[in-house]
Amino acid sequence: MPFLGFDPTMILVLPALAFAMWAQWKVRHTYEKFSQVRASNGLTGQAMARQIMNRNGVSGVTVELTGGVLSDHYDPGAKVVRLSEPIYAGDSISSIAVAAHEIGHVLQDSQNYMPLRLRASLAPVAGFGSMLAFPMFLIGMIFGARIGPFGPMLMDLGILFFAAAVVFHVVTLPVEFDASKRALVQLTESGAVQPQEVAGAKQVLDAAALTYVAAASMAALQLVRLLVLRNSRN
Repeated sequence: MPFLGFDPTMILVLPALAFAMWAQWKVRHTYEKFSQVRASNGLTGQAMARQIMNRNGVSGVTVELTGGVLSDHYDPGAKVVRLSEPIYAGDSISSIAVAAHEIGHVLQDSQNYMPLRLRASLAPVAGFGSMLAFPMFLIGMIFGARIGPFGPMLMDLGILFFAAAVVFHVVTLPVEFDASKRALVQLTESGAVQPQEVAGAKQVLDAAALTYVAAASMAALQLVRLLVLRNSRN
């Protein structure tokens, strides 16, 4: 039985799994490479973040230090940009590129960028759905014969919940791509990075974007897998 022994439907997600592993390697390799290259402007990630917000007239957003590595994010509800220590205090190309990306989200927020609003509204539903989807689907699949019509119903609910998570991942893509685009504009048009540094900053931003593409691909193929398993029970 799938989930309990060999599951041939896992073949569906293997390409996305391989892509995700490569994307993780790519982002870490690129980040580490350009973390060794000091930015000519001498600014730390925290200072770069502040400079971009000041230049764009953004106020009321704080920049805080957070734990972890590459755990940087913007919390639109709290109006806080949280930067990991290497980004916050570092003055490398990687540091200012990642910080600028997070401020890209701040600029989206200040301009009521609709995909960001949509992602924020979907986040609680997606988190709830991701947590319950597989347990519900698994219970419905294993005990379907014992619980009668509730088995298929649980499987369908599991698929529905997971579909919400897939939508979240898909909506995340334009949000992240746009934030990177804004970051590159802010770094280049203001002269914050020299022309010879632009390529490095873009490589860092592009590598980070790959992880979101990989996550969306994995989620989409997992949903296809659940649908195949559901149909196989009919």
